[in-house]
Amino acid sequence: MSVLVVTGTDFGVGKTVVAAALAALARERGASVAVVKPAQTGTAPGEPGDVDQVIRLSGITTTFELSRFAGPLSPAAAAKAAGMPPVSMAGAARLIGELAESNRLVVVEGTGGLLVRFDEDGATVADLARLLDAQVLIVAGAGAGTVNHTALTLEALAHRGLDLAGLVIGRWPAAPGIAELSAVGDLEMLAARPLAGVLPEGAGALGGQAFAEAARKGLGATLGGSFDPVAFRHRLPPPS
Repeated sequence: MSVLVVTGTDFGVGKTVVAAALAALARERGASVAVVKPAQTGTAPGEPGDVDQVIRLSGITTTFELSRFAGPLSPAAAAKAAGMPPVSMAGAARLIGELAESNRLVVVEGTGGLLVRFDEDGATVADLARLLDAQVLIVAGAGAGTVNHTALTLEALAHRGLDLAGLVIGRWPAAPGIAELSAVGDLEMLAARPLAGVLPEGAGALGGQAFAEAARKGLGATLGGSFDPVAFRHRLPPPS
């Protein structure tokens, strides 16, 4: 049994695709896996959300979206704007704990970053990880600003005594520029370990075996894939 909480350095860095990649690789190994999204924001009722993308990409159907708010806001602000009750982190933790008893892996995808508020009391994904005693996988961006965002996220993680499962770049461009190339070494220095994965930009548009192959190549051995951070760095042109 294991629970892995996936959070990001910001919105739009590729958390959902990374969560789907984790699920796809676990499914390939024959492991039972569940994916939980405590709060979906910025999506109207009836529209496909993040768990729908996970299902399409990974083939995993044991998925749970616990709350949905139409406003493109933090879960706390979106719930307040909609006049709806906020996400219960205690309730989410109970469900995830139950799922962990019957599944080899439970992937929990947060909303936005580590300290985005889920209720008026200020509960965050970091609090959920602590309730679950779960490792946290950080998905980082690749461009300008990512080093600062990642440094702050790692500092907040350490301050709360949470265990880092690794750092993954969620959307690596086909033609990286100086900002992306320069960031790789900085990100590894901040995490004090090699990258745990790099998924290509556009992986979320794939499906079936093509996505499974991208997941295998894009995630490292600790996450079930074959990504080699040393080989990745050696293939990069020097920043210029």
